[in-house]
Amino acid sequence: MTHDNRRADRSDDQGPQADIEELARLLPAPAPEELPRAQHLLRKEQLMRQMDRAPDRDGAAARRPRPTRRLPRPALLLPLTALALAGVITAGVTLTPSDDTPATATASPNARPAVALLDRISLAAAAEDAPTVREDQFAYTRAKVRGADLTSGKAVVGPLVESETWLAQRPGPLRKLGLRKENGESFALNAELGDTDGTPAGFGRPTYQWLASLPTDPDDLLTYLYAGTPAVDGQERDQAVFDRIGALLGELMPPKTAAALYRAAARIPGVTEAPAARDALGRHGVGIARDDTTFHTRTEWVFDRDDLTFLGARSRLTEDTPYGEKGTLMSGTAILAHAVVDKAGQVPTAARES
Repeated sequence: MTHDNRRADRSDDQGPQADIEELARLLPAPAPEELPRAQHLLRKEQLMRQMDRAPDRDGAAARRPRPTRRLPRPALLLPLTALALAGVITAGVTLTPSDDTPATATASPNARPAVALLDRISLAAAAEDAPTVREDQFAYTRAKVRGADLTSGKAVVGPLVESETWLAQRPGPLRKLGLRKENGESFALNAELGDTDGTPAGFGRPTYQWLASLPTDPDDLLTYLYAGTPAVDGQERDQAVFDRIGALLGELMPPKTAAALYRAAARIPGVTEAPAARDALGRHGVGIARDDTTFHTRTEWVFDRDDLTFLGARSRLTEDTPYGEKGTLMSGTAILAHAVVDKAGQVPTAARES
């Protein structure tokens, strides 16, 4: 029986549906849909992780992306900068994600005002004067911080603590990263756990020169951030990158890098405007926020209403959880001063008088 006869027999037996199925079989497969940008970056990040695990030409495994900086006192989280607390809060306690958490975030209907605000913030940051920072100097930051202690199973919010930090600017690797003083008590900042040869400049130790080396094109910078940002299990990739940017905002950095970070943040789905934002001191400003649907927290970055400088950040629960009721404060930061000094422990005059 010929091919045409077989088609005729099928058509007689099964009707038009058989012809439709036959035509569908003969047509070429449809072209795959273009991935959304966030999904594309996620796929690229997964591919880069596989490449990192592959042996190099000498047979040694490539180094994986570094985790964010570990804070020196695990009993109570006192962030140096505007560290967004999506996953780890204090004492190594990790918030538990809900079982029905969506895998990715969707763009908010308020995204357009947020993009416009971040564009203004970026322009203001780019107009700032760039300081001169030598590798033998220290970046000084003075801040007021507070955090929630979860060791009891409930969020117990501590008092405001004054924090002064001196971060060494040598590229490293360094075993002694600098000095921190909290309420007058000083202690050394040491290399990250596992860095037996010292911690190099990078996400774990963001020196001024390392920050200056980051891409200044926002799309390239966002790709770099997605590729180098590990996420807490169950956390959205978009949230992890938002948190990574937030962890850098309180650092002393080149104006062009700050401008690029704000423009990159504007491209993250789910970023919204927060008109009533305020920092750990209660200073009101304009804000940028994102809700972490995995851990039910909302993190706000706060900027001065007049000159749009970064003031600090605050994170609160967005739902009732075992750790506390909706609205419970999880962390707060207020940046008071930045400076460059010649040695750890030296307090610049402007910071001393403020």
